[in-house]
Amino acid sequence: MKIGDKIANAINEQINAEYTSSYLYLAMSCYWEQQGRTGASNWFYIQYKEEQIHAEMLIKYLLDRNGTVKLNPITSSKQEWQSLAETFADTLAHEQKMTQRIYELYNLAEVEKDYATREMLNKLIVEQVEEEHIVTDIIDNLTLVGNDGTGILQIDHDLATRKQPL
Repeated sequence: MKIGDKIANAINEQINAEYTSSYLYLAMSCYWEQQGRTGASNWFYIQYKEEQIHAEMLIKYLLDRNGTVKLNPITSSKQEWQSLAETFADTLAHEQKMTQRIYELYNLAEVEKDYATREMLNKLIVEQVEEEHIVTDIIDNLTLVGNDGTGILQIDHDLATRKQPL
C-alpha cells in the first residue's frame, strides 16, 4: 500500500533530521580528534555512522512504501566545545529532541492509522531509550571526575572501546 502524503512528508523531515544529527556528530568527532581525545572522537564517529544508518533505513522504508524521497539541505552545526561534559550535555539535549521528533511521527502514524509506519518506528524508539541512557551514564561519569585529568583520560580511554555495530 502506498504511504500517505502526510506520513511521507514527516518521514522526509525525519530523514533530514537524521542527516543533520549525523553532521553534528561528525563535527564533534573531528573537534575531539583535533584536541587529542581520540576516544571521544571514536565515540562520536560511531554515533555519526549510526545516524546515517537511521536515515538510510527511513529512506528504504519510504521507497518500499512507494513514497517519494526528498533530500533537503542539512543545517550547519556547532563546531567547538569547552569540555567533554559540555559536548555530552549537548548530545543528551539533542537525543532528547530526536526522541520527541520520533514520538511526534509515531503519533501522526496513529492518527493516520498507518500501522506499518508505527511498527517501523518502534525500533527507533527503543534505540532512543538506549542512547539517552548511555549518554546519561557518560555525563554522570564526567560529573564524577570533574576537571581531574586522570579521570578524563580514563573516560576517553573507555570511549575508545566503543565499536561500530554490525
